[in-house]
Amino acid sequence: MKEKILQARSGMPILVLLVLLYFASIGLIILGGILLDSGYNIGALPLTVGIVWVIFGIIPFFGLKIIKPQEALVLTLFGKYIGTLKEPGFYFVHPFSSAVNPASKTRLGQSGDVDGGSTSRLVLSSEGNSVQTNTISKKISLKIMTLNNSRQKVNDVLGNPVEIGIAVMWKVTDTAKAVFNVDNFKEYLSLQCDSAVRNIVRIYPYDVAPGIDTTGDGEPDEGSLRGSSSLVAERIRREIQDKVEEAGLEILEARITYLAYAQEIAAAMLQRQQANAIIDARKMIVDGAVGMVEMALNKLNENDVVRLDEERKAAMVSNLLVVLCGNRDAQPIVNSGSLY
Repeated sequence: MKEKILQARSGMPILVLLVLLYFASIGLIILGGILLDSGYNIGALPLTVGIVWVIFGIIPFFGLKIIKPQEALVLTLFGKYIGTLKEPGFYFVHPFSSAVNPASKTRLGQSGDVDGGSTSRLVLSSEGNSVQTNTISKKISLKIMTLNNSRQKVNDVLGNPVEIGIAVMWKVTDTAKAVFNVDNFKEYLSLQCDSAVRNIVRIYPYDVAPGIDTTGDGEPDEGSLRGSSSLVAERIRREIQDKVEEAGLEILEARITYLAYAQEIAAAMLQRQQANAIIDARKMIVDGAVGMVEMALNKLNENDVVRLDEERKAAMVSNLLVVLCGNRDAQPIVNSGSLY
């Protein structure tokens, strides 16, 4: 189905004409009544015409449509697609044409869809209190909207359960495809977002892991969900776009809004991360301590401060490593006697 822009008439002249015709019909009813009261049978004709227009003259008013900026109205006439109103303005179309939007009642909790494009009005209840009601609008929003899909639990490439949530910025570009090619384009988009997230997340590990190929070139790389979030989001966007192309939707951007290990393994993974951090820190401390000990021995030898045999050097190295690598401050012991 290809979108067709409908060139409709301006609604203001039609509205003025319809109002004048209503006033004219009222005048005909009054004129016909006066003529009948005066005994002229010809008064039945204007009276009948006036009554008929008052009863059926409301029908043309159904063809008056108001389009706001960034809105569209898909119209059908007796089941046939006749076009889409996209330009903002006041228009008159066929009064028997009907607007079509199968997703008008769908609520996804997204921007621009919290109220579903509904309009509010106040009605008087039987108790005399005013009650606010919503009437569903058939108009399709052309604005950029954000879909925050619910968090999903997906296994990464290593089999670890990961919880991930994404936000997708999207808009309708082809109203005819959105309305006629899929049953409900909002639900279709939400389903494709879930599917794309699962397809892409299972390719990556949560953290960088050795021997994992995430690009498909047959070579291991350092891609990960946590370290390559922008790349993962772009692949998710392209995956969704390929699926919703036939629905007349454009995916502008996808972002990862939530990423964490699943609750059942979060504690174990935290302990592993803490252990890795402690090991890395210890490696840095040991490397620095060995360098400091080596520098101290070299300075003592260069300045000929003291001459130490191998046994005393080993004892000195041991003491310095204990002082430099220990978790607590060392308590020095002063030796007042001879070194040997």
